[in-house]
Amino acid sequence: MTRVVFQTSVGAFTIELDAQRAPVTVANFLRYVDEGFYADTIVHRAVPGFVIQMGGYDERLSQKKTNPPIANEWKNGLKNVRGTLSMARTADPNSATSQFFVNLSDNDNLDQPVSGGAGYAVFGRVVAGMDVIDKIAVSKTRDESRLGGMPCPQPMVRITSATREAAGGQSREG
Repeated sequence: MTRVVFQTSVGAFTIELDAQRAPVTVANFLRYVDEGFYADTIVHRAVPGFVIQMGGYDERLSQKKTNPPIANEWKNGLKNVRGTLSMARTADPNSATSQFFVNLSDNDNLDQPVSGGAGYAVFGRVVAGMDVIDKIAVSKTRDESRLGGMPCPQPMVRITSATREAAGGQSREG
């Protein structure tokens, strides 16, 4: 399985992607990684006991231009449990682009049909650095009006890079 290392302003975490069960989502995600899209984005939502969300906004809280949305692969058998990654989306089930979240607890409700009659597509899991994720989760936040009132970590948690991990555990630029 492909791994991606995220370097942030508070530490690193590594994710493992499940291309077999979420091929469309993983291909989309790796396209963003390989394009360097996630560098200079922020964690823009932190809800302790629920999720942290990232992958769409820069430090000025401007939304980055994305590729077209993808089909929702929520019925792939993967569950929204602690440490898994899922695609963020609007009420339209097939609206996911670059934003994703890490589940901080078992969120069974996200596996059920919710907004738009579909759940949220899991496509990977954190395999190292869950302590960093937990640290971000308990950050002081400010309800950010420019993000619809989302609780945004303060100071901002910046993603400095996201790179594929080469064989042998070394990061390589995409």
